[in-house]
Amino acid sequence: MKFGVVVFPGSNCDRDMQDALQYDLNKEVIMLWHKEKDLSMFSTEDCIVLPGGFSYGDYLRCGAIARFSPMMQSVIDFANRGGKVLGVCNGFQILCESHLLPGVLLQNAHQQFVCKNIYMKNGDGRALKIPVAHGEGRFYADEKTLYELEENDQVIFRYCDEKGTVNAGSNPNGAIRSIAGISNRAGNVWGMMPHPERATSAALGNQDGLEVFKILELYGTVAAEKQELATAL
Repeated sequence: MKFGVVVFPGSNCDRDMQDALQYDLNKEVIMLWHKEKDLSMFSTEDCIVLPGGFSYGDYLRCGAIARFSPMMQSVIDFANRGGKVLGVCNGFQILCESHLLPGVLLQNAHQQFVCKNIYMKNGDGRALKIPVAHGEGRFYADEKTLYELEENDQVIFRYCDEKGTVNAGSNPNGAIRSIAGISNRAGNVWGMMPHPERATSAALGNQDGLEVFKILELYGTVAAEKQELATAL
């Protein structure tokens, strides 16, 4: 799987993502400037990443301006064709603004920027220690959308404590139902607030982020199988 990392004005986690993918996961990475449009070097087996940061200064709403960049028009088309897309932090916000993912990211419930290690888990998996750094990371959706997310297994990650228990005390931003990350219904677009790329190096004493990328790759494989089945039918 080849990765493309989009760089917006204000991106500040693009090189962290490149480093994690290229050196810790041994993946081919191509950096993509926001004014470009060409994604012809990527197949739907590859993945486009929208990194964290403050795209276009986070003026208006976070991700609202980035959604209209030339590259995002191509990313939307890529995702609609079944290509894999990952948005982290500001990238998650952009995906919601682009309507590639449902819901919205609101200001943290305590109205403060949060920057620390948290724990999250996928389903019944073990708690993973992953950093967060955001001021507007509180996931919210209406009841109908939440029902669909739960019914279709689109909630990828939930905030939890060190033992894997989901509770209000382990939720860093007040996200509804402790949701830390979701996918679209097809399973090829993923968004999450925590930063797995900041937890992939043994030198930093935490490699739980590697497990996150394995989980996301698994979701991508399942999405591809679903698409093949739908095409066959």
